[in-house]
Amino acid sequence: MRKTTFPAVLSTFVVCYLFWILLDFSFKVEELVAGAVVSLAVALFSARFFIHENAGWFFNPVKFFRLLGYWLFIFPVELVKANVDMAKRCFTGCTNINPGIVKVPVGLKSDYGQAALANSITLTPGTMTLDIAEEEGQTYYYIHWIDVTATGEEAGEAIKGRLEKGLKGVWE
Repeated sequence: MRKTTFPAVLSTFVVCYLFWILLDFSFKVEELVAGAVVSLAVALFSARFFIHENAGWFFNPVKFFRLLGYWLFIFPVELVKANVDMAKRCFTGCTNINPGIVKVPVGLKSDYGQAALANSITLTPGTMTLDIAEEEGQTYYYIHWIDVTATGEEAGEAIKGRLEKGLKGVWE
């Protein structure tokens, strides 16, 4: 069993408490205190399961603002582009689709970065990450894609493009 460290508990507490504040929005003292107590309890019990690598990355201002930039600018732009592409396909009678599964190489080494990229890909319309496999030291995603007109590196650039580059600044 992995030992719980103070930075892991603190990081988990901060994330949980920020979510509590975002969801509560009443800013009453009693509810803020209750949120702190619940967040601390969750952090004490779950930090060892969630934090497997450098727990203090969250407190690095550069990485924190890169993550914020990713979720505020990079991901929303890619999400809108994918939605516009899907809308065009739907409004043209869905004749220009060529669904299939592609094997895409991924350059992210961090488990958190790989999970964030897989989730980001799955959240964009027309793609779904099916599996993450490691073969001979290289990580590959198997992605169901609505427009399999390319394979390998070309498909990877079309699917993950700026998403991977944005996450590399955060997790690598």
